Amino acid sequence: MSQQTERHYKLKHLLDAGRCLSKQHLLHELGTSPASLKRDLTFLRDRMNAPVIFDRERGGYRLDHAAQQVGTQYELPGLWLNADEIHALLTMQHLLANLDAGGLLGPHIAPLIARLNKLLGTGANTTSTELARRIRVQTVGARQLHVPNFQSVGSALLRRQRLLIHYHGRGRDVGHEREVSPQRLIHYRSNWYLDAWCHWRDALRSFAVDAIQRTQVLDKAAINVPETELDAILGSGYGIFAGREVQWARLRFTPERARWVAAEGWHPKQRGQFEPDGSYLLEIPYADPRELVMDILRHVPEVEVLGPASLAATVREKLFAGVQKFGGGLTP
Repeated sequence: MSQQTERHYKLKHLLDAGRCLSKQHLLHELGTSPASLKRDLTFLRDRMNAPVIFDRERGGYRLDHAAQQVGTQYELPGLWLNADEIHALLTMQHLLANLDAGGLLGPHIAPLIARLNKLLGTGANTTSTELARRIRVQTVGARQLHVPNFQSVGSALLRRQRLLIHYHGRGRDVGHEREVSPQRLIHYRSNWYLDAWCHWRDALRSFAVDAIQRTQVLDKAAINVPETELDAILGSGYGIFAGREVQWARLRFTPERARWVAAEGWHPKQRGQFEPDGSYLLEIPYADPRELVMDILRHVPEVEVLGPASLAATVREKLFAGVQKFGGGLTP
């Protein structure tokens, strides 16, 4: 904590005591000059929104609690930041805002960002513009979310209440209602998913939040599923697809592609090693091959599926189906 920040903290603490403090008393307690005291009082009043006034009748400075709006805070309790720390927070906010495709966080943290900008002082009004110029985040494939649905899902999740959702399953293009007990929200590949206990299926299911068309928070307590069970069923396979029957894919990448793949995280439990010829052998658990097949196809022809045979056959079928669409005369 800088000396200036420490002095601000001490001044605010003195004023919080509720007394009317003379200028000489403040100068003695803070050990500072009259000019610095004036700047410090201005900082608390203009930057921290503290209702500091000079009481002429009592001959000192105090907080005008009548002028402070109900519920308004003029500090970040226990959190005093220097300029570098504020810039770091604003940078993180800028990154989150760009990753937050549905605009879910922005409305809620906007007052905090305005306060941080104000704390930076002169030129702070250009901070957001400067960050936008200097830091660029590009997301691909992110889906737009219906904010009220996301908020009700998050509320039910944290309050441990059940939800009635109207869900549109894209695979079969049908909608249905489900009563679910929310367990956790997953942000995966720029999209949000809700892991929940489905009371209709009497099993764990994962729902894409953007496919939830309507929600109703029910006056029923949600059941809690142990995290070990959640991970065993919904977190053991590859990607967002769940299942208990886990197999291990064995993939070999050419030496040229190995340098990139070896640095990538495909699954928390993946196993990888370089071969003597420079190729890279990657082993990944999966329960449903759909998403894994898509990722394997990204690396064709620099990848070979060593097993299982069923996975290799699925990749081969997809490849030949693509060749056929482009007018090729090949057959599997």
